[in-house]
Amino acid sequence: MSNETAAHDHAHDEHEEVIHFKLGGYLTGFAVAAIMTAIPFWIAMAHPIGNAVVAASIVVAFAVAQILVQTVAFLHVNARAQGGWTLVAYVFTAVLLLIIVGGSLWIMHHLASNMMPGATNDAPGRGF
Repeated sequence: MSNETAAHDHAHDEHEEVIHFKLGGYLTGFAVAAIMTAIPFWIAMAHPIGNAVVAASIVVAFAVAQILVQTVAFLHVNARAQGGWTLVAYVFTAVLLLIIVGGSLWIMHHLASNMMPGATNDAPGRGF
């Protein structure tokens, strides 16, 4: 009988680790995600911001924020989920993406700024 009690206690402990989510949490996450989609769409379509770099930066910031909202609201990634290992995996992925994207942009900028003067599109005699 002690084996049954130990097995029941172990099963009960596993159920306590599971975080229960309610419909309200999903609906809130959906509403926030929809708003975070509508605002960048409005920025891209209505052009309320005259500077394209600022507008693109705002759209990218909304994209990053929306990734965080959807990760927390729908994928339930937080510091408590699976002992924090899921969050560590997401942080590692984000760091790798930053290194790859940032490094690629840096290399492209470096190559473009160091091209030979005659090889650019603004050279005389080119029909572009």
